[in-house]
Amino acid sequence: MSKSLIHEMHYFRIPVFNLQESITWYTECLGFQLKHSDGKLAVIELKSGPLLILVQGDPDSRGHFTINGQAEFSIGFTTSNIKELHTYLTNQNVKVDEMQEDRGHSYFHFFDPSGNKLQVHN
Repeated sequence: MSKSLIHEMHYFRIPVFNLQESITWYTECLGFQLKHSDGKLAVIELKSGPLLILVQGDPDSRGHFTINGQAEFSIGFTTSNIKELHTYLTNQNVKVDEMQEDRGHSYFHFFDPSGNKLQVHN
């Protein structure tokens, strides 16, 4: 197919094991806005980009995958001040990995309250 009939990425779904705790964390800690919640899922958003849908899942469900037994992130965010964000998340007692660099590009991984591995880069 030379011309895609798909126009944009609309949303991502990730499992969480405590929906209300996750809504609070994503809105208060990361600054997402809550659009809708029905007790089974919550639709949250940033100023731009796809929606993120938090789905009440089984306690062992995660929104990332593994390679050779190591968790790999599925969702990556951007920031204009990566050092400030790293410090902020650390001070919020979020599980945060050390900042890394790759070809002038800084990034780090962090985990939401359900253990979903996420990445942010500048």
